Amino acid sequence: MGKLFYGSDTQPIDVNDRLLQYLQVVLSTKLRRSESFTITWTDTEAAHSRTTLWVQPAIPMRFEYASAESQRLSGGYLRQLADQAALSSGLMLNAATWQQQEDAHRVQLASAA
Repeated sequence: MGKLFYGSDTQPIDVNDRLLQYLQVVLSTKLRRSESFTITWTDTEAAHSRTTLWVQPAIPMRFEYASAESQRLSGGYLRQLADQAALSSGLMLNAATWQQQEDAHRVQLASAA
């Protein structure tokens, strides 16, 4: 399980390593372009079920991974996340279903080959 440290909050946000890697790519790309946006995720196992962050270049972030190795990401799922981040509603993630969505992109890629 990876950790996302956001702003001056010393309490990290626990995120699956693979999902955190997707987030790092999307957040880094948006912030490199000086684009602010929201990210919302639902997590039924947390003390609260939905969290939204305002992401902008002036707010520091740190990504920590449990695994030392990077993973190969699905380009289709990465594009889906980037497209969502560009919407006025921002990036929306569901902790219970993100893996199924990523797997669906992998199946599409495999069937196209």
